[in-house]
Amino acid sequence: VFMISLQFGMYQMMIANTLQILTGHLQVQAAGYKDEQKMRQVVPDAVDLADSLRAELDMQEVAARGAAFALASSEDRSYGIQVFGVQPAFEPLVSSIPGQVSEGRYLQDNNAAEIVVGSVLARNLRAGIGDEITLLGSGRDGSFAANVAVIVGIFSSGAVDIDRSIAAVPLGFFQDTFYMEGAGHQVVIKAPQLSAAGDIKTKVAALIPDESGLQVHDWMALQPGLKQAIQADLGSAFFMYGVLVILVAFSVLNTQLMSVLERTREFGIIMALGLRPGRLGKLVMLETAFMGLIGLAIGAFIGFLVTLYFNHYGFSIPGMDQMAAQFNLPDRMYPDPGILTTFSGPVVVFLFTLLSALYPALRLHRLQPVEAMRAA
Repeated sequence: VFMISLQFGMYQMMIANTLQILTGHLQVQAAGYKDEQKMRQVVPDAVDLADSLRAELDMQEVAARGAAFALASSEDRSYGIQVFGVQPAFEPLVSSIPGQVSEGRYLQDNNAAEIVVGSVLARNLRAGIGDEITLLGSGRDGSFAANVAVIVGIFSSGAVDIDRSIAAVPLGFFQDTFYMEGAGHQVVIKAPQLSAAGDIKTKVAALIPDESGLQVHDWMALQPGLKQAIQADLGSAFFMYGVLVILVAFSVLNTQLMSVLERTREFGIIMALGLRPGRLGKLVMLETAFMGLIGLAIGAFIGFLVTLYFNHYGFSIPGMDQMAAQFNLPDRMYPDPGILTTFSGPVVVFLFTLLSALYPALRLHRLQPVEAMRAA
């Protein structure tokens, strides 16, 4: 119970910590942009669409974005980065980066020539607060795009790849620099909770006209690597759980078989008194079922209490901080107690317990009363 709860709790944290950085739970994009990410694959009037979705969905966690690859140059160095044009008023509602600014401040004016960069990128560029960064790239129409922005903030997300290659500028400034003509590349939506993402996706898809050429992608489509990592971990974990269940089943089989053999004389006597082998087999199965139910109740109860304790206080594994950071996990782990995680394991073990008791029960069908009493 505890291990399954811990495993699903880690998945929830992985998904939440990964999506809250940039991806969000849902995104509206132009067809093909998810795979190709070309500048010309745009969402027309992205700001208006974001405003409309906020009103229709009655939620504020919607923000328009633009995205482009550019060469960022300081006085000393140049690096290739991905620049996001964001809405300063709404980006903090869909991304955790605005809250991770360690130096300076986050963006404020939608049209100001200012930029927020990752801590690793700032170190690589040898630039700090107040320094100018020159952005060189390609505009939406294929023309040469260039502009200068002042660093007003430096963020530290904890993910080295993001801190090294991501920068954010106001959406208005981004649209002017890259000749977007009011368009964007993403409308990001953050659901109140992961389970609500499916319903919101259905509503958003219904609000977008078919002729617009826009598509709605959920987090599994936007982060296929995360989904595959969870599936791979689940596969290996279920293999381990399967081995444990089989060991338990053979243990129960041995116990029940010995229980039947030790009571061979008693079984022979009651069969001689008229009890049929079928009813005797049902008696053995009923006995196994009662013992299994008692074990299920005790195991689930104790497992739930242990899980509930660590769900409240959490726990950490010394020396695992760096590995946890690679998987977007905090340094403390919190199991996720619930009906599924509490009862799925015990129920499977209970079913295999019943299955393992079939052989001893069926063996009684071949038992002869006289031979049974003599054998004893």
